[in-house]
Amino acid sequence: MSKHVAVLLGGTSAEREVSLSSGKACADALEGEGYRVTRVDVGPDIASVLTALKPDVAFNALHGPDGEDGTIQGLLEILRIPYTHSGVLASALAMNKEQAKTVMRAAGVDVPEGRIVNRREAAGTHPLPPPYVVKPIAEGSSVGVIIVRDGRSHPPQILASEEWTFGEQVLVEPYIAGRELTCGVMGDRALGVIEVKAATGDWYDYDAKYAPGGSVHVLPAELKPNVYQRVQELSLTAHQALGCRGVSRADLRYDDTPGGTGLLVVLEVNTQPGMTQTSLVPEMAAHAGLSFGELVRWMVEDASLNR
Repeated sequence: MSKHVAVLLGGTSAEREVSLSSGKACADALEGEGYRVTRVDVGPDIASVLTALKPDVAFNALHGPDGEDGTIQGLLEILRIPYTHSGVLASALAMNKEQAKTVMRAAGVDVPEGRIVNRREAAGTHPLPPPYVVKPIAEGSSVGVIIVRDGRSHPPQILASEEWTFGEQVLVEPYIAGRELTCGVMGDRALGVIEVKAATGDWYDYDAKYAPGGSVHVLPAELKPNVYQRVQELSLTAHQALGCRGVSRADLRYDDTPGGTGLLVVLEVNTQPGMTQTSLVPEMAAHAGLSFGELVRWMVEDASLNR
């Protein structure tokens, strides 16, 4: 008898639409692999819904707060429903960018310098000399990220407005020129390295990530072999240092600009990487010889408690 998989999707975060797309793609693929699938749009009644459903496995296709920060993982532990991706601690840790950097740095992974500041303070005066990047501490998919360009006279005023809904504290880091790289990890192996280029504009923002044709993926990334291998090593080390399980994806910057620093740093680890038709991990898996169906099957069979 085939396993009954509850695909958790949607939710209430700013990344709801991405989660709906990821969840649909994964649910369709799992049905193609012969699983019995129930699609569950996650709301406040999720505990009672899952208690009634009694699935064998929960496939977590949520993104952002509640789905990616240890919250749903803790609920699944209480309900004793095996689930995919990382557990409570790794999810919460990776979602907090500053705490994750502390752990990765201790494991020998190079990360950007930076500091936490109050958002209103960051709106009043430049917290770092431009260029620099302002990030919400606990959001994904480039939600709320602001790049303050060199020569900009005023700090971003949106940080002091009611429009800012991403918390009172923000992470400020120096802007690192060069290439945007990303590398997935599947279990205990690093997948291929992709260089991501925005098709329009000059950085890989939310629209570039998720709009069809919004970005160009170069796989394998055109890097010197030792740099390519180093990206894979850093991605695997970061995954293991944070305690991640299943599939994760590290995002990195590499400054190989003329006269640049040569710096290669891990920006963050995404414990719930996107699984849409434009997503990176499925592309990396395909490059490694795994179909999308085989990838999601592996994730379901890898599911467990106490992750």
